Amino acid sequence: MSADFDLDAYLGHIGYTGVREPTLDVLKAVHYAQALKVPFENLTVLAKSPPTLDIASLQTKIVDEGRGGYCFEVNALLASALDALGFDVTRLMGRVRWKTPNDVATGRTHMLLHIALPEGPYLADAGFGGITMTGPIPFKTDVELETPHEPRRLLSVDGAVDTYELQVMLGDQWAPVYQFSLEAQSAADYELSNWYTATHPHSIFVQFLIAARPEADRRITLFNTELTIRGRDGVAEVTKLHTVDEIATALADHFDLHLSADERKTILAPHLDGWRSLSAN
Repeated sequence: MSADFDLDAYLGHIGYTGVREPTLDVLKAVHYAQALKVPFENLTVLAKSPPTLDIASLQTKIVDEGRGGYCFEVNALLASALDALGFDVTRLMGRVRWKTPNDVATGRTHMLLHIALPEGPYLADAGFGGITMTGPIPFKTDVELETPHEPRRLLSVDGAVDTYELQVMLGDQWAPVYQFSLEAQSAADYELSNWYTATHPHSIFVQFLIAARPEADRRITLFNTELTIRGRDGVAEVTKLHTVDEIATALADHFDLHLSADERKTILAPHLDGWRSLSAN
């Protein structure tokens, strides 16, 4: 456990007031509370300031300043909280397969967590954008696994030793999310992937505005100038945004992310024409 981590402040921020024990019920409750409170967002990357992954910096950004982050940030924060609560946490890395053709190879650019419990191993992940898990899942293959939102399943990957694919059920179809192995990752592994994700010109986080947050009965996503509110029934309400102020209002109202006038000018305005062009196509 990091001496820099303030468990009281973290639990207060996510609104968790229950017992502090390394049990399955506590894991579920903390995972759910963080997923609903801490938005997935890439504003720091768009500001051309690669996220800093030490826990003191993450706690300042997310807990003290009320911001969000992407997987390397929010899952590192969750891992530190679980460490502080006494859980046995292993940090893993995955290859994103979400909306990626089968013949396109991807690098390890996603962080997830393996939790050892008396009930058996579980996977936790509070940082995958618009389909972020809202609860941990047991590490069981070839069965449907319930979460507070969409069902998941784990499949062994053919031809790859100890490699698994996480899938999500959308409607009546299973869709791949990412593939991963159980090899523990070090801070250096995340630093390398974080640098690529935050700076490479082909990274989606460098090119596009992304924000997402689940609520109990729906999911809310912002992609460039398109705000989508999707209910549990799959019905989506889509709103097109046209100005920097409209985007900033959406970030504030739906994700509790409040940008100053200067941040609107430096983070949103330089990209707006490109985002509107993509939305029109």
